[in-house]
Amino acid sequence: MSFFKEPVQKHPVHKSSEGYHLALDKRQIQMISIGGAIGTGLFLGAGSRLQAVGPGLALVYLVCGVFAFLMLRALGELVMYRPTSGSFVSYAQEFLGPRASYVAGSLSFFSWAMTGIVDITAVALYMHYWGIFVSVPQWVMALMALVVVTAMNLVGVKWFGEMEFWFSLIKVAALVIFFAVGSIILGMHSPVAGATPGFSLITEHGGIFPHGIMPALVLMQGVVFAYFGIEMIGTAAGECQNPREVVPAAINNVIWRIAIFYVGTVTLLVLLLPWSSYQAGVSPFVTFFSRLGVPGMGGIMNLVVLTAALSSLNSGLYSTGRVLRTMALDGAAPRYLSRMNRQSVPSAAILTTVAIYLIGVGLNYLLPSQIFEIMLNMASLGVISTWCFILVCQMKLRQAIDAGRIAPTSFAMPGAPYTTWATLVFFIGILVLMAFDYPTGTYSIAAVPILALLLVIGWKMMGGRPIPVEPQTQFSAILTDALPPRSETDSDREDAQ
Repeated sequence: MSFFKEPVQKHPVHKSSEGYHLALDKRQIQMISIGGAIGTGLFLGAGSRLQAVGPGLALVYLVCGVFAFLMLRALGELVMYRPTSGSFVSYAQEFLGPRASYVAGSLSFFSWAMTGIVDITAVALYMHYWGIFVSVPQWVMALMALVVVTAMNLVGVKWFGEMEFWFSLIKVAALVIFFAVGSIILGMHSPVAGATPGFSLITEHGGIFPHGIMPALVLMQGVVFAYFGIEMIGTAAGECQNPREVVPAAINNVIWRIAIFYVGTVTLLVLLLPWSSYQAGVSPFVTFFSRLGVPGMGGIMNLVVLTAALSSLNSGLYSTGRVLRTMALDGAAPRYLSRMNRQSVPSAAILTTVAIYLIGVGLNYLLPSQIFEIMLNMASLGVISTWCFILVCQMKLRQAIDAGRIAPTSFAMPGAPYTTWATLVFFIGILVLMAFDYPTGTYSIAAVPILALLLVIGWKMMGGRPIPVEPQTQFSAILTDALPPRSETDSDREDAQ
């Protein structure tokens, strides 16, 4: 079938030492970083969070966003040291050893698998917004979304990058329209559904934290999850044409996107309507435009929310495919997961992830109303754990640099090691607060011993034995503990690229 063939290349396709096509360009990398920072956590989740916290949600997004950005800067230093599609799993193997790499990869796969089930569920729910799809069973819509995204991931990384580019563009365009319309209404003080926009909507409705500070603290776990996916830029760097040139700019721009897209958006929302106007399960953007009485805007914003869910599903398949293959090459996952197709895509790992997602399709049939919240809370554990591994790896890298074993990178973590420690403590604190979010958060933390037991059983079964791979994909040398020090000449040459 010609559809599944890689499009004809005008220039020779270069491959990384891991066997991946270096097919992602600067345009796609920039949009992947944007797409990772804008997801359903903003387009849909902000409604329930505004209801639970009030206007103070903007401050919560700001605090969590700062620490998420610091985590990303830590990953950026690791990427500049050695770009790899194995990302933090590969770095954990080098700096922390095979067991840590196995745990990091397993938790990342777990979080993306749970998130994928959330995403296909969300897609099915959003499709039911339109009357023509109401009669279609939820599980059928979930399956259709999974088939489309799987096909795009299997035919080549360039297709994934192009798909993510357009998904991100739609999300950014929707936010720009909201900012433009909202700013005009705020500046003109034009009433919206009988409410006059301005700071009075905050002061006259309970202040910044109408329910107190504790709900805001407990909710940080959900806000951090809203930023899940920004670390994917580290994985994409392994298939980028000029990672040391493109990645630093993409990472540094994330903080501005967080400030504008999250903090700015939530602030504008509570200045346009009372915070109590927003509801769980309804996009706050749909709420705002429906109160304006603009015909058709509810459907348009629902399309944007649908796009955000598809984007997350697309990213999840991409990330888990690379993570599972890296683990297989380390001997920490079944050998068949190391296989790649003719387009240099880890097809075995991607299809294995799809098999997990198919379980989610079945759960959509059995538990259509409960599955979303159950999977969302379980995914949060893996998200925070993954970020903690990135921070610890950066600490080890900096120790090696300080000891003279590794040449300094050109994109150092600012304020390290103090900022690294502060970020690590912050994420651990969120896990503690998560236990107080009864019942879902409490049950999720209670499941940690069971998850730990499963990890131990998995490690005993695999044995952690690296496997030989073909020469063009051989990179086990860079995953061993006995890495030779990088010379100053090599580092200077790389920094000059």
